[in-house]
Formats: sequence, C-alpha cells, structure tokens
Amino acid sequence: MSKTVRLLHLTDTHLLGDKRAALRGVQPFATLQAVRTRAEKQFPKIDGTLLTGDLVHDDAHAYEHVRDAFSNSSVPVYCIPGNHDLPDAMRAALHDKPFDLSQSVVVGSWVLVMINTWIANAADGEINNQQLAQIDALLSQHSQHHALLCLHHQPIPVGSAWLDQVGLRDSEAFQTCINKHANVRGVLWGHVHQALDKVINGVHYMSTPSTCAQFLPNSHNFAVDNKPPGYRTLELQPDGRIITRVEWLN
Repeated sequence: MSKTVRLLHLTDTHLLGDKRAALRGVQPFATLQAVRTRAEKQFPKIDGTLLTGDLVHDDAHAYEHVRDAFSNSSVPVYCIPGNHDLPDAMRAALHDKPFDLSQSVVVGSWVLVMINTWIANAADGEINNQQLAQIDALLSQHSQHHALLCLHHQPIPVGSAWLDQVGLRDSEAFQTCINKHANVRGVLWGHVHQALDKVINGVHYMSTPSTCAQFLPNSHNFAVDNKPPGYRTLELQPDGRIITRVEWLN
C-alpha cells in the first residue's frame, strides 16, 4: 500500500485506417509511436497506461493499429471510449491483455475509476444517472483508497466557447456526486487537445494534450494550435498527492 503508482496518460490518438494517413497536418500513428518512445525514456517503469478516448477517428479498422501500437506493453492499458470511438468495435478488438476496459481497478493505495461518457452520434458526452450511481457506490466501497477519476469529456469549462459546448452534459450532477467523497484526489480527461491543471476544493483537475494535433486554447471558434504532440505523467503518492507533468515532443 506504500507504493507510488506511476501512470502514463495518452489521449486522443485519433488513429486512422491507414497508418500513413494524416489528420490535421500530422500522421497520428507516427506521432503516437514517437510519444511512446519519448515517454519510455523519460518516464520508465510505469504501472499502467491510461487511454482516455478517441483512440480512433471514426474507423473501426484502426483498432487493429491500436493493438499494434501497444502489443509490446508489459503493463495494463486502461481504455475508455471518446466521441470518435466505436464502442462495440473497441470492445471486440481490445478484449484481451494488455488492454483493460474495466470500470475500476485498484493499484496500490489508489482506485482508478474509468468513466464512459460516450453518446451515439454526438460530440459532447454524458455519464447518465445509472453510471453516476455506480460511481457513487464505487467511491463509497473504496473509501480507504485515494481515487483518480478518468473520462473523455471535460467536466469543467476550459475557456474555449466551441469546446465547452461539447463537454460533459451532466457536469453538475458529476460534481455533486464526487463532492460527497473525500477520497477523490484527481479528475483526468482528454477531448480538449490541450493541457489544463486546476485545483478545485482540493481535487486536482487535469486535461492532457493529444498525441497528435492540438486545439488552440481560449479560442472562441475551432482553431488548431501549433504545439506538438504531448502526454502526461502521473505519480500517485500513497498519501494522496498527485505529482504530474505534461510533456511535449520537440
């Protein structure tokens, strides 16, 4: 229980059916490979990788490339869908190790809660009342564990008008749920293709850049940033602290 849990957060990989194809000016498979290579050197000996949605870009065939990219992983790869994912195809392709599509997992003194915010034919997300009740029960059940909650859609505004229109629909209900539980230490997401770190009521809220192209922060309308691919490292401490950094490819 005294172990520091080391996690790599990769999100919005947006893999395409053709590994060599480009999206928003970059080749997503190549940039994912470059990010993983950099992360393995700078942040070795991890306990798991978090993939928080948009693994593919509306292409079921691209899940085979997800398998190719992580087939050599010696640690679990925890996955949740984003709005560009195809959940049935995702479950079919990523049903065995190293992939783990569980709703929760205990690692050391922490419980990781993986939240599905996918809605059919929508860019925004929702947790829904049934899943909120499950999260509430999980957090109560694991009251002696520190909790990191992971989802795809942002549960708080990020300051870009167009992005905040496609965030989490039931964000207020989500906040009400987690505010009941003192063991919630962090909330982590993707979707916004940019970095954010904010502490609210003692909870660390974090978004992570995409492994491919980024969105311009604080933009009223859709705009692509010139920042390179990125990722986040997390060191979950036994006392509940989260030591985290966002890294960018140069």
